[in-house]
Amino acid sequence: MTIIRRIKAKLKEMVEKNKKISPTPKTAVTASRKTAPATKSISERIFGRKTTKQVQERPKQEFLGETEVSVGKAKFYTGQVVRAPRVMPQELPYQYDRDRNILQVRDPWWLHCYWEVRTATWERLKYELKDDFYRAQKVLRVYDVTSIIFDGTNAHRFFDIQINEHATNWYIDSGGSGRSWCVDYGLLLPDGRFITIVRSNTVTTPIEGPSWITDEEWMIPEEMFARLYGMGFGLGRSSPVGKAWQERVRRQLYSGAMASPGLASMASPVKKAKERKFWMVVNTELILYGATEPDATVYVQDREIKLRPDGTFSLRFALPDGKQVIPVKGISADRQEERVITPIVTRETK
Repeated sequence: MTIIRRIKAKLKEMVEKNKKISPTPKTAVTASRKTAPATKSISERIFGRKTTKQVQERPKQEFLGETEVSVGKAKFYTGQVVRAPRVMPQELPYQYDRDRNILQVRDPWWLHCYWEVRTATWERLKYELKDDFYRAQKVLRVYDVTSIIFDGTNAHRFFDIQINEHATNWYIDSGGSGRSWCVDYGLLLPDGRFITIVRSNTVTTPIEGPSWITDEEWMIPEEMFARLYGMGFGLGRSSPVGKAWQERVRRQLYSGAMASPGLASMASPVKKAKERKFWMVVNTELILYGATEPDATVYVQDREIKLRPDGTFSLRFALPDGKQVIPVKGISADRQEERVITPIVTRETK
């Protein structure tokens, strides 16, 4: 009985306390339930022991749809690198099935020619020439067509080169530089007739020495040259030389006795001649050229010059009256050998 009374008293006490406590909002109660630890049961309060199992809160699991999963996977995806398949190099075809003849320049004296004739063309020639085809000789006919429009009959001259049966290219010694050439590949028949199979393009070989053509773009008019030349020799107001010498140089400059050294002559097409019935200008220039080893070093008048890839060189000088000494020194690449050649040129105008 005593125990029952105690229980009733405790219950009454708890009811009175609950009435005194004001009710809290639903959201607050929900939050307290999530954060506060689980309350003890009545038996635990009375007897001080745990009578029911404490329910542990499970961690919240996040459920994603298929779209969210795809986006997540592709977040750090940079794309697949598509590489072109490797193509192995192939050899050039032996023939292109075209009738053609190509002529090209090797140097001022030599030409190179290569050609191709289709099988159908050979069959047609066999049918047309019959027995003469097998007795004919394969020939390259080289035409000199310098300064003309070649029509096949108006060449300055020509010469024939007999070639072997299976040749498809040939080096040709033209025998002269600075000329234009055209080559026919054909058959020379026993009766002397020549049958052209393919005709080449026209090429022009360079001259073997420096060009005699002066580009007008690099020429200097007489008045400009006289002014520059005078400034270089001190013909201004502060000139240290005497007035008599200045007047002498001026007369020579404007009378045509001096020429632009290495740049242009007084006979330049840029010059505007004065209107008069008769006039004449004569001048000279000096061209120095040579060759050595491509890796050698060459000095002309103690100044190093640049060689061409084949070791040749050429220089152009004005040639005034008097004596010109032009020492040329060549040094081998290993600096073990040295050669000196000194051209001496004298000019006298009367």
